[in-house]
Amino acid sequence: MEVEKYIESGILELYVAGVLSEEENFEVYQNAQKYPEIKKEILAIEDAILKLTKSVSPQLMLPKGFEDIRVRIGERKATKVVQMPKEEKTNWAAYTGWAAAILLGLGLFWLYTQNNELKSDVKVVEEQNQVLEQQIFEARGSLANTEELLNDLRDKDVAVISLGGQEVSPESYAKAYWNKRENKVFIDAQGLPEPPDGMVYQVWSLKLDPLTPTSMGLLEEFETDDNKIFILNNPNESEAFGITLEPAGGSETPNLEQLYTLGAVSSS
Repeated sequence: MEVEKYIESGILELYVAGVLSEEENFEVYQNAQKYPEIKKEILAIEDAILKLTKSVSPQLMLPKGFEDIRVRIGERKATKVVQMPKEEKTNWAAYTGWAAAILLGLGLFWLYTQNNELKSDVKVVEEQNQVLEQQIFEARGSLANTEELLNDLRDKDVAVISLGGQEVSPESYAKAYWNKRENKVFIDAQGLPEPPDGMVYQVWSLKLDPLTPTSMGLLEEFETDDNKIFILNNPNESEAFGITLEPAGGSETPNLEQLYTLGAVSSS
């Protein structure tokens, strides 16, 4: 803005005289705040008018104010009001377009971020569902296995042999469910303590006269087996069953000093 031309245009005199529109008044006020020279000129014009008013007629000043003085100023000095050259219009359409483009870009970025987060959430849910389905499948399988096991144990041909605790561990106990028709034995080892590291329980089929032990197998992965029921093959004519604690991998003959449980097969 050319301040000098603006001052010389005469618009400041009209501003002081109070004949400008509200919009023009506001424009002059803004320019006065922005440019000290304009503000200084306005104050000088007001001061000059006040002095002129006093010299002509002091009574005019108070009752009529600047509106009446305007006429007298016009008689003494014709102030040519020069139209302010219009400043170049701001290309609001261009600015609006840029602003819209920026907002659109931000919106697309937000949608992209939200879409990625949604995909991630969906993937997590899918993985959780897969885990849940696997758990349900395993639970159903476990239930089916449990029902099958119960049916096996309740078979009328199954003989139940109680194995009592021995000297090395009197509080221990176990049960053997012997299905002679299928040559298999279910060992319920819930009453046995967990074996020490490097040791394993070994189950023996015994002939009593003379005492002849035959290994039926190991109760492996004892610590991780939840129901502590183990299925072993037994084609032997067993008269008793015993469980001993042996080194990992088992032994060829039982260590009777580590005989935990023992039980005889009923003759009935």
